[in-house]
Amino acid sequence: MNKRLLNLYSLKFNPFSSQVPAAALWVTPQIQSFCWRIEQQIGEGGFALAVGEPGVGKSAALRILSEHLNGLRDLCVGTLTRPQAKMADFYRELGHLFGVALSPSNRWHSSKSLREKWLAHIEASVYRPVLIIDEAQEINSLVLSELRLLASADLDSRSILTIILAGDQRLTTRLEEPDLLPSPAACAAACAWKPCRPKPCRNALITCLKPPAIPSCSALLWSRPSANMPPATCAC
Repeated sequence: MNKRLLNLYSLKFNPFSSQVPAAALWVTPQIQSFCWRIEQQIGEGGFALAVGEPGVGKSAALRILSEHLNGLRDLCVGTLTRPQAKMADFYRELGHLFGVALSPSNRWHSSKSLREKWLAHIEASVYRPVLIIDEAQEINSLVLSELRLLASADLDSRSILTIILAGDQRLTTRLEEPDLLPSPAACAAACAWKPCRPKPCRNALITCLKPPAIPSCSALLWSRPSANMPPATCAC
């Protein structure tokens, strides 16, 4: 969609583009509930899980969640961009995200520095730091086990990090592996994502198009194929 069409229909962004800013995405009541649940969890830390088939809108919801969390005062939010990385690169990225100089060859010192950083953050604010991992089904089992141990303190009675895992159904299967069984048991919030029904999408689209008062615009946009429907919501 070119600028001429955008101006014609008083649109700021192409509604069918995957590059629409997070602030302009459609926030459903279900996504609001998901963000609220995560906001309550970051006071205690632990794992959160979002599972759904590819294309149902998990990544879009994570973008909305990240935008929401970044608006909270004194909260440190990091997004792991390479979930498939080995242990050394995993520590390098964690150090970059949380502003800690790490030496991947010295894992003990790296873990100690990260935990001290997180504990200092908790002392200075009411929130645990947040780590978001999309496509988490690709994460290395050893890395996930290391992350679970990093995030626990006081003989596993206290969490010092909030970890949000999002992925397809393979993630659920991965978490059932014997070496990873403590991870799903510690999930304080779990959401199963499903495709959004056409009627709520149509009603939301028509509502969004009411201010410009263009009666034919909604019919034009909704005539597109169903593959272009807005992102899915979560059924929590």
